[in-house]
Amino acid sequence: METVKLAREVEAIQIPAGHPVTLEKGWEVVITQSLGGTYTVQVPMLGGLFRIAGRDADAIGKPVEATPAAAGGGDLEQQVWSALKTCYDPEIPVNIVDLGLVYDMRIGDASGGQRVDVKMTLTAPGCGMGGAIASDARQKLLSLPGVKDAEVEVVWDPPWSPQMISPEGKERLGMS
Repeated sequence: METVKLAREVEAIQIPAGHPVTLEKGWEVVITQSLGGTYTVQVPMLGGLFRIAGRDADAIGKPVEATPAAAGGGDLEQQVWSALKTCYDPEIPVNIVDLGLVYDMRIGDASGGQRVDVKMTLTAPGCGMGGAIASDARQKLLSLPGVKDAEVEVVWDPPWSPQMISPEGKERLGMS
């Protein structure tokens, strides 16, 4: 954990609700996690956790990195899967794809570009992180070249189970 003062005003996503919030320049925040190119910060002044996108890392004194999915190249489908692999539940150090949370992904036409629709679930119906994870995934999809619209829907059917975790995810969690 690292305490820093915000170098500039920055948009963040409130955890777990997923609502956008503006954090003010000069506020003290505590960086609690960095996964998938995003940062989770605790804001004592507001009494909660917030996610800051990697493109805004300079606000917390960190280097701004290229969007991992866009940097990976490949066709749009590969870029979408790469982008989704940079999304994490703040409580689990495995991305949502390797956790088996993404059930469906479709690419279609949108006015002036492409639309990406994703259906995903959570590890438990009571998980309060759904809004924040879905918002993070949507923002990362919208940052891809050519993507003009994206929707990430949280669904509950079929129910998630640990058997859906990929071999890479199981290894990361010490389950292999």
